[in-house]
Amino acid sequence: MTPDALLKLVMKAADDKKALELMAIDMNGFSFMADYFVICHGNSEKQVQAIVKEIKEVAHENGLEVQRVEGYEKARWVLVDLGNVIAHVFHRDERSYYNLEKLWGDAKTYRIHDVLDEE
Repeated sequence: MTPDALLKLVMKAADDKKALELMAIDMNGFSFMADYFVICHGNSEKQVQAIVKEIKEVAHENGLEVQRVEGYEKARWVLVDLGNVIAHVFHRDERSYYNLEKLWGDAKTYRIHDVLDEE
């Protein structure tokens, strides 16, 4: 699966569980870890876990390997590594504290409508 197709899959899965302020950062030229970071948040630990669970289930349904998940139990900042796409699912309180968007401020960003509407 191409990185762009994987990005759409992850963003749609997060959106289906009502992830808030869902965005993607194009990491090409900034990081060797992944082509895209997906960043979003939920308003509670249960919502954060539901978003992560949906991302994992959609990946498995499409024959993709989830390389690792970190932080699921506490559900404050959960990292879901899918290789070319790494999803960062925050609890709303943690997202503003870590502010990954600002850290990667020079990279191109996309909102959900940018990614899903380009078809």
